[in-house]
Amino acid sequence: MHYFSSDFKLGILGGGQLGKMLLYETRKWDIHTKVMDASEEAPCKISCNEFVLGSLLDFDTVYNFGKGLDVLTIEIENVNTDALEKLEGEGVKVYPQPSALRIIQNKATQKLFYTDNDIPTSPFTRFAYTSEIKDSITNGGLVFPFVWKSAQFGYDGQGVKVVRSFSDLDDLPNVECIAEEMVDFKNELAVIVARNSNGEVKTYPVVEMEFHPEANQVEYVICPARIDEKVAQKAQEIALKVSNNIKHVGLLAVELFQTQDDQILVNEVAPRPHNSGHYSIEASYTNQFEQHIRAILGLPLGKTESKVAGIMVNLVGAENHTGDVVYKNMEAALQLDGVTPHIYGKKQTRPFRKMGHVTIVDEDMSRARQVAQKVKETIKVISK
Repeated sequence: MHYFSSDFKLGILGGGQLGKMLLYETRKWDIHTKVMDASEEAPCKISCNEFVLGSLLDFDTVYNFGKGLDVLTIEIENVNTDALEKLEGEGVKVYPQPSALRIIQNKATQKLFYTDNDIPTSPFTRFAYTSEIKDSITNGGLVFPFVWKSAQFGYDGQGVKVVRSFSDLDDLPNVECIAEEMVDFKNELAVIVARNSNGEVKTYPVVEMEFHPEANQVEYVICPARIDEKVAQKAQEIALKVSNNIKHVGLLAVELFQTQDDQILVNEVAPRPHNSGHYSIEASYTNQFEQHIRAILGLPLGKTESKVAGIMVNLVGAENHTGDVVYKNMEAALQLDGVTPHIYGKKQTRPFRKMGHVTIVDEDMSRARQVAQKVKETIKVISK
């Protein structure tokens, strides 16, 4: 099949920042793209060949969007899988496959998949409704503290809460959910696995993630992770085991816990480019977005090693600021060595909304981390 400067059409469900960065690569290769998103102001709108406004969860909308495409991919997993299965049955190549998405979309199903396939993960209990949790605690089936997670539609720290008392349950939605035992971890790690449609598989280096204590969002992604080589090898092996069992095509970002005794537990996965791989745009031989395109088109996978140490800093909306966005002190941050900003094109900011990221690269990891701290302290994402 001819992909480049041809009639080939690639569809992307979701028009957010991940889609926008995928389009950096398709524009380099002159691949015709068609994107659908529910927002009229989706960041992808200005960069694709065709833009469709529509719901990613509506069967008819997704099905009609996909007809006539050669390959269909996603930048968000909350999509209508029934429509994707029908399209797949009619000859459209859908990557990641609907079968993989069904496992991942529901966190309860995802956790059961780990236990069924002997993949290490934290103990959990599944509930049809949040309201059932109080009875479980009263009857001794569950003890404080634990982590509550909505089974569906959680993202960027939404749909997740640490529950330490009955009062913490009061404001939670009454939905299907899981309660996970708290993990005593010393590091949160991630490994991105790339798998193309011909079965070739490669992993990126293990990265270390530092989280905001209140928003439960990643603040820094550090590559390579500052961990022992044996721990890194174990993390990559477990990530590969998850990938081999799900049998996805495209990228699979595997988020992991490193426990105090250096065990590796799978937290959750995402079947697409991921925040933990943004550093790769500047630091890697093949960035995650190009790799995803290579994978879903059945092209040879690129080199995953890093050229230099890379640290990614998320730019999120400041607290108490909602409205038209202003990036304050950007000029000062750009005076620092090795700094590259990526602004996502969202016109409206709100507290903790992801508005962009900054990559810092350096041959010296400790120096890169110092610059990353300065960037975090310098750039403020505020409203007018």
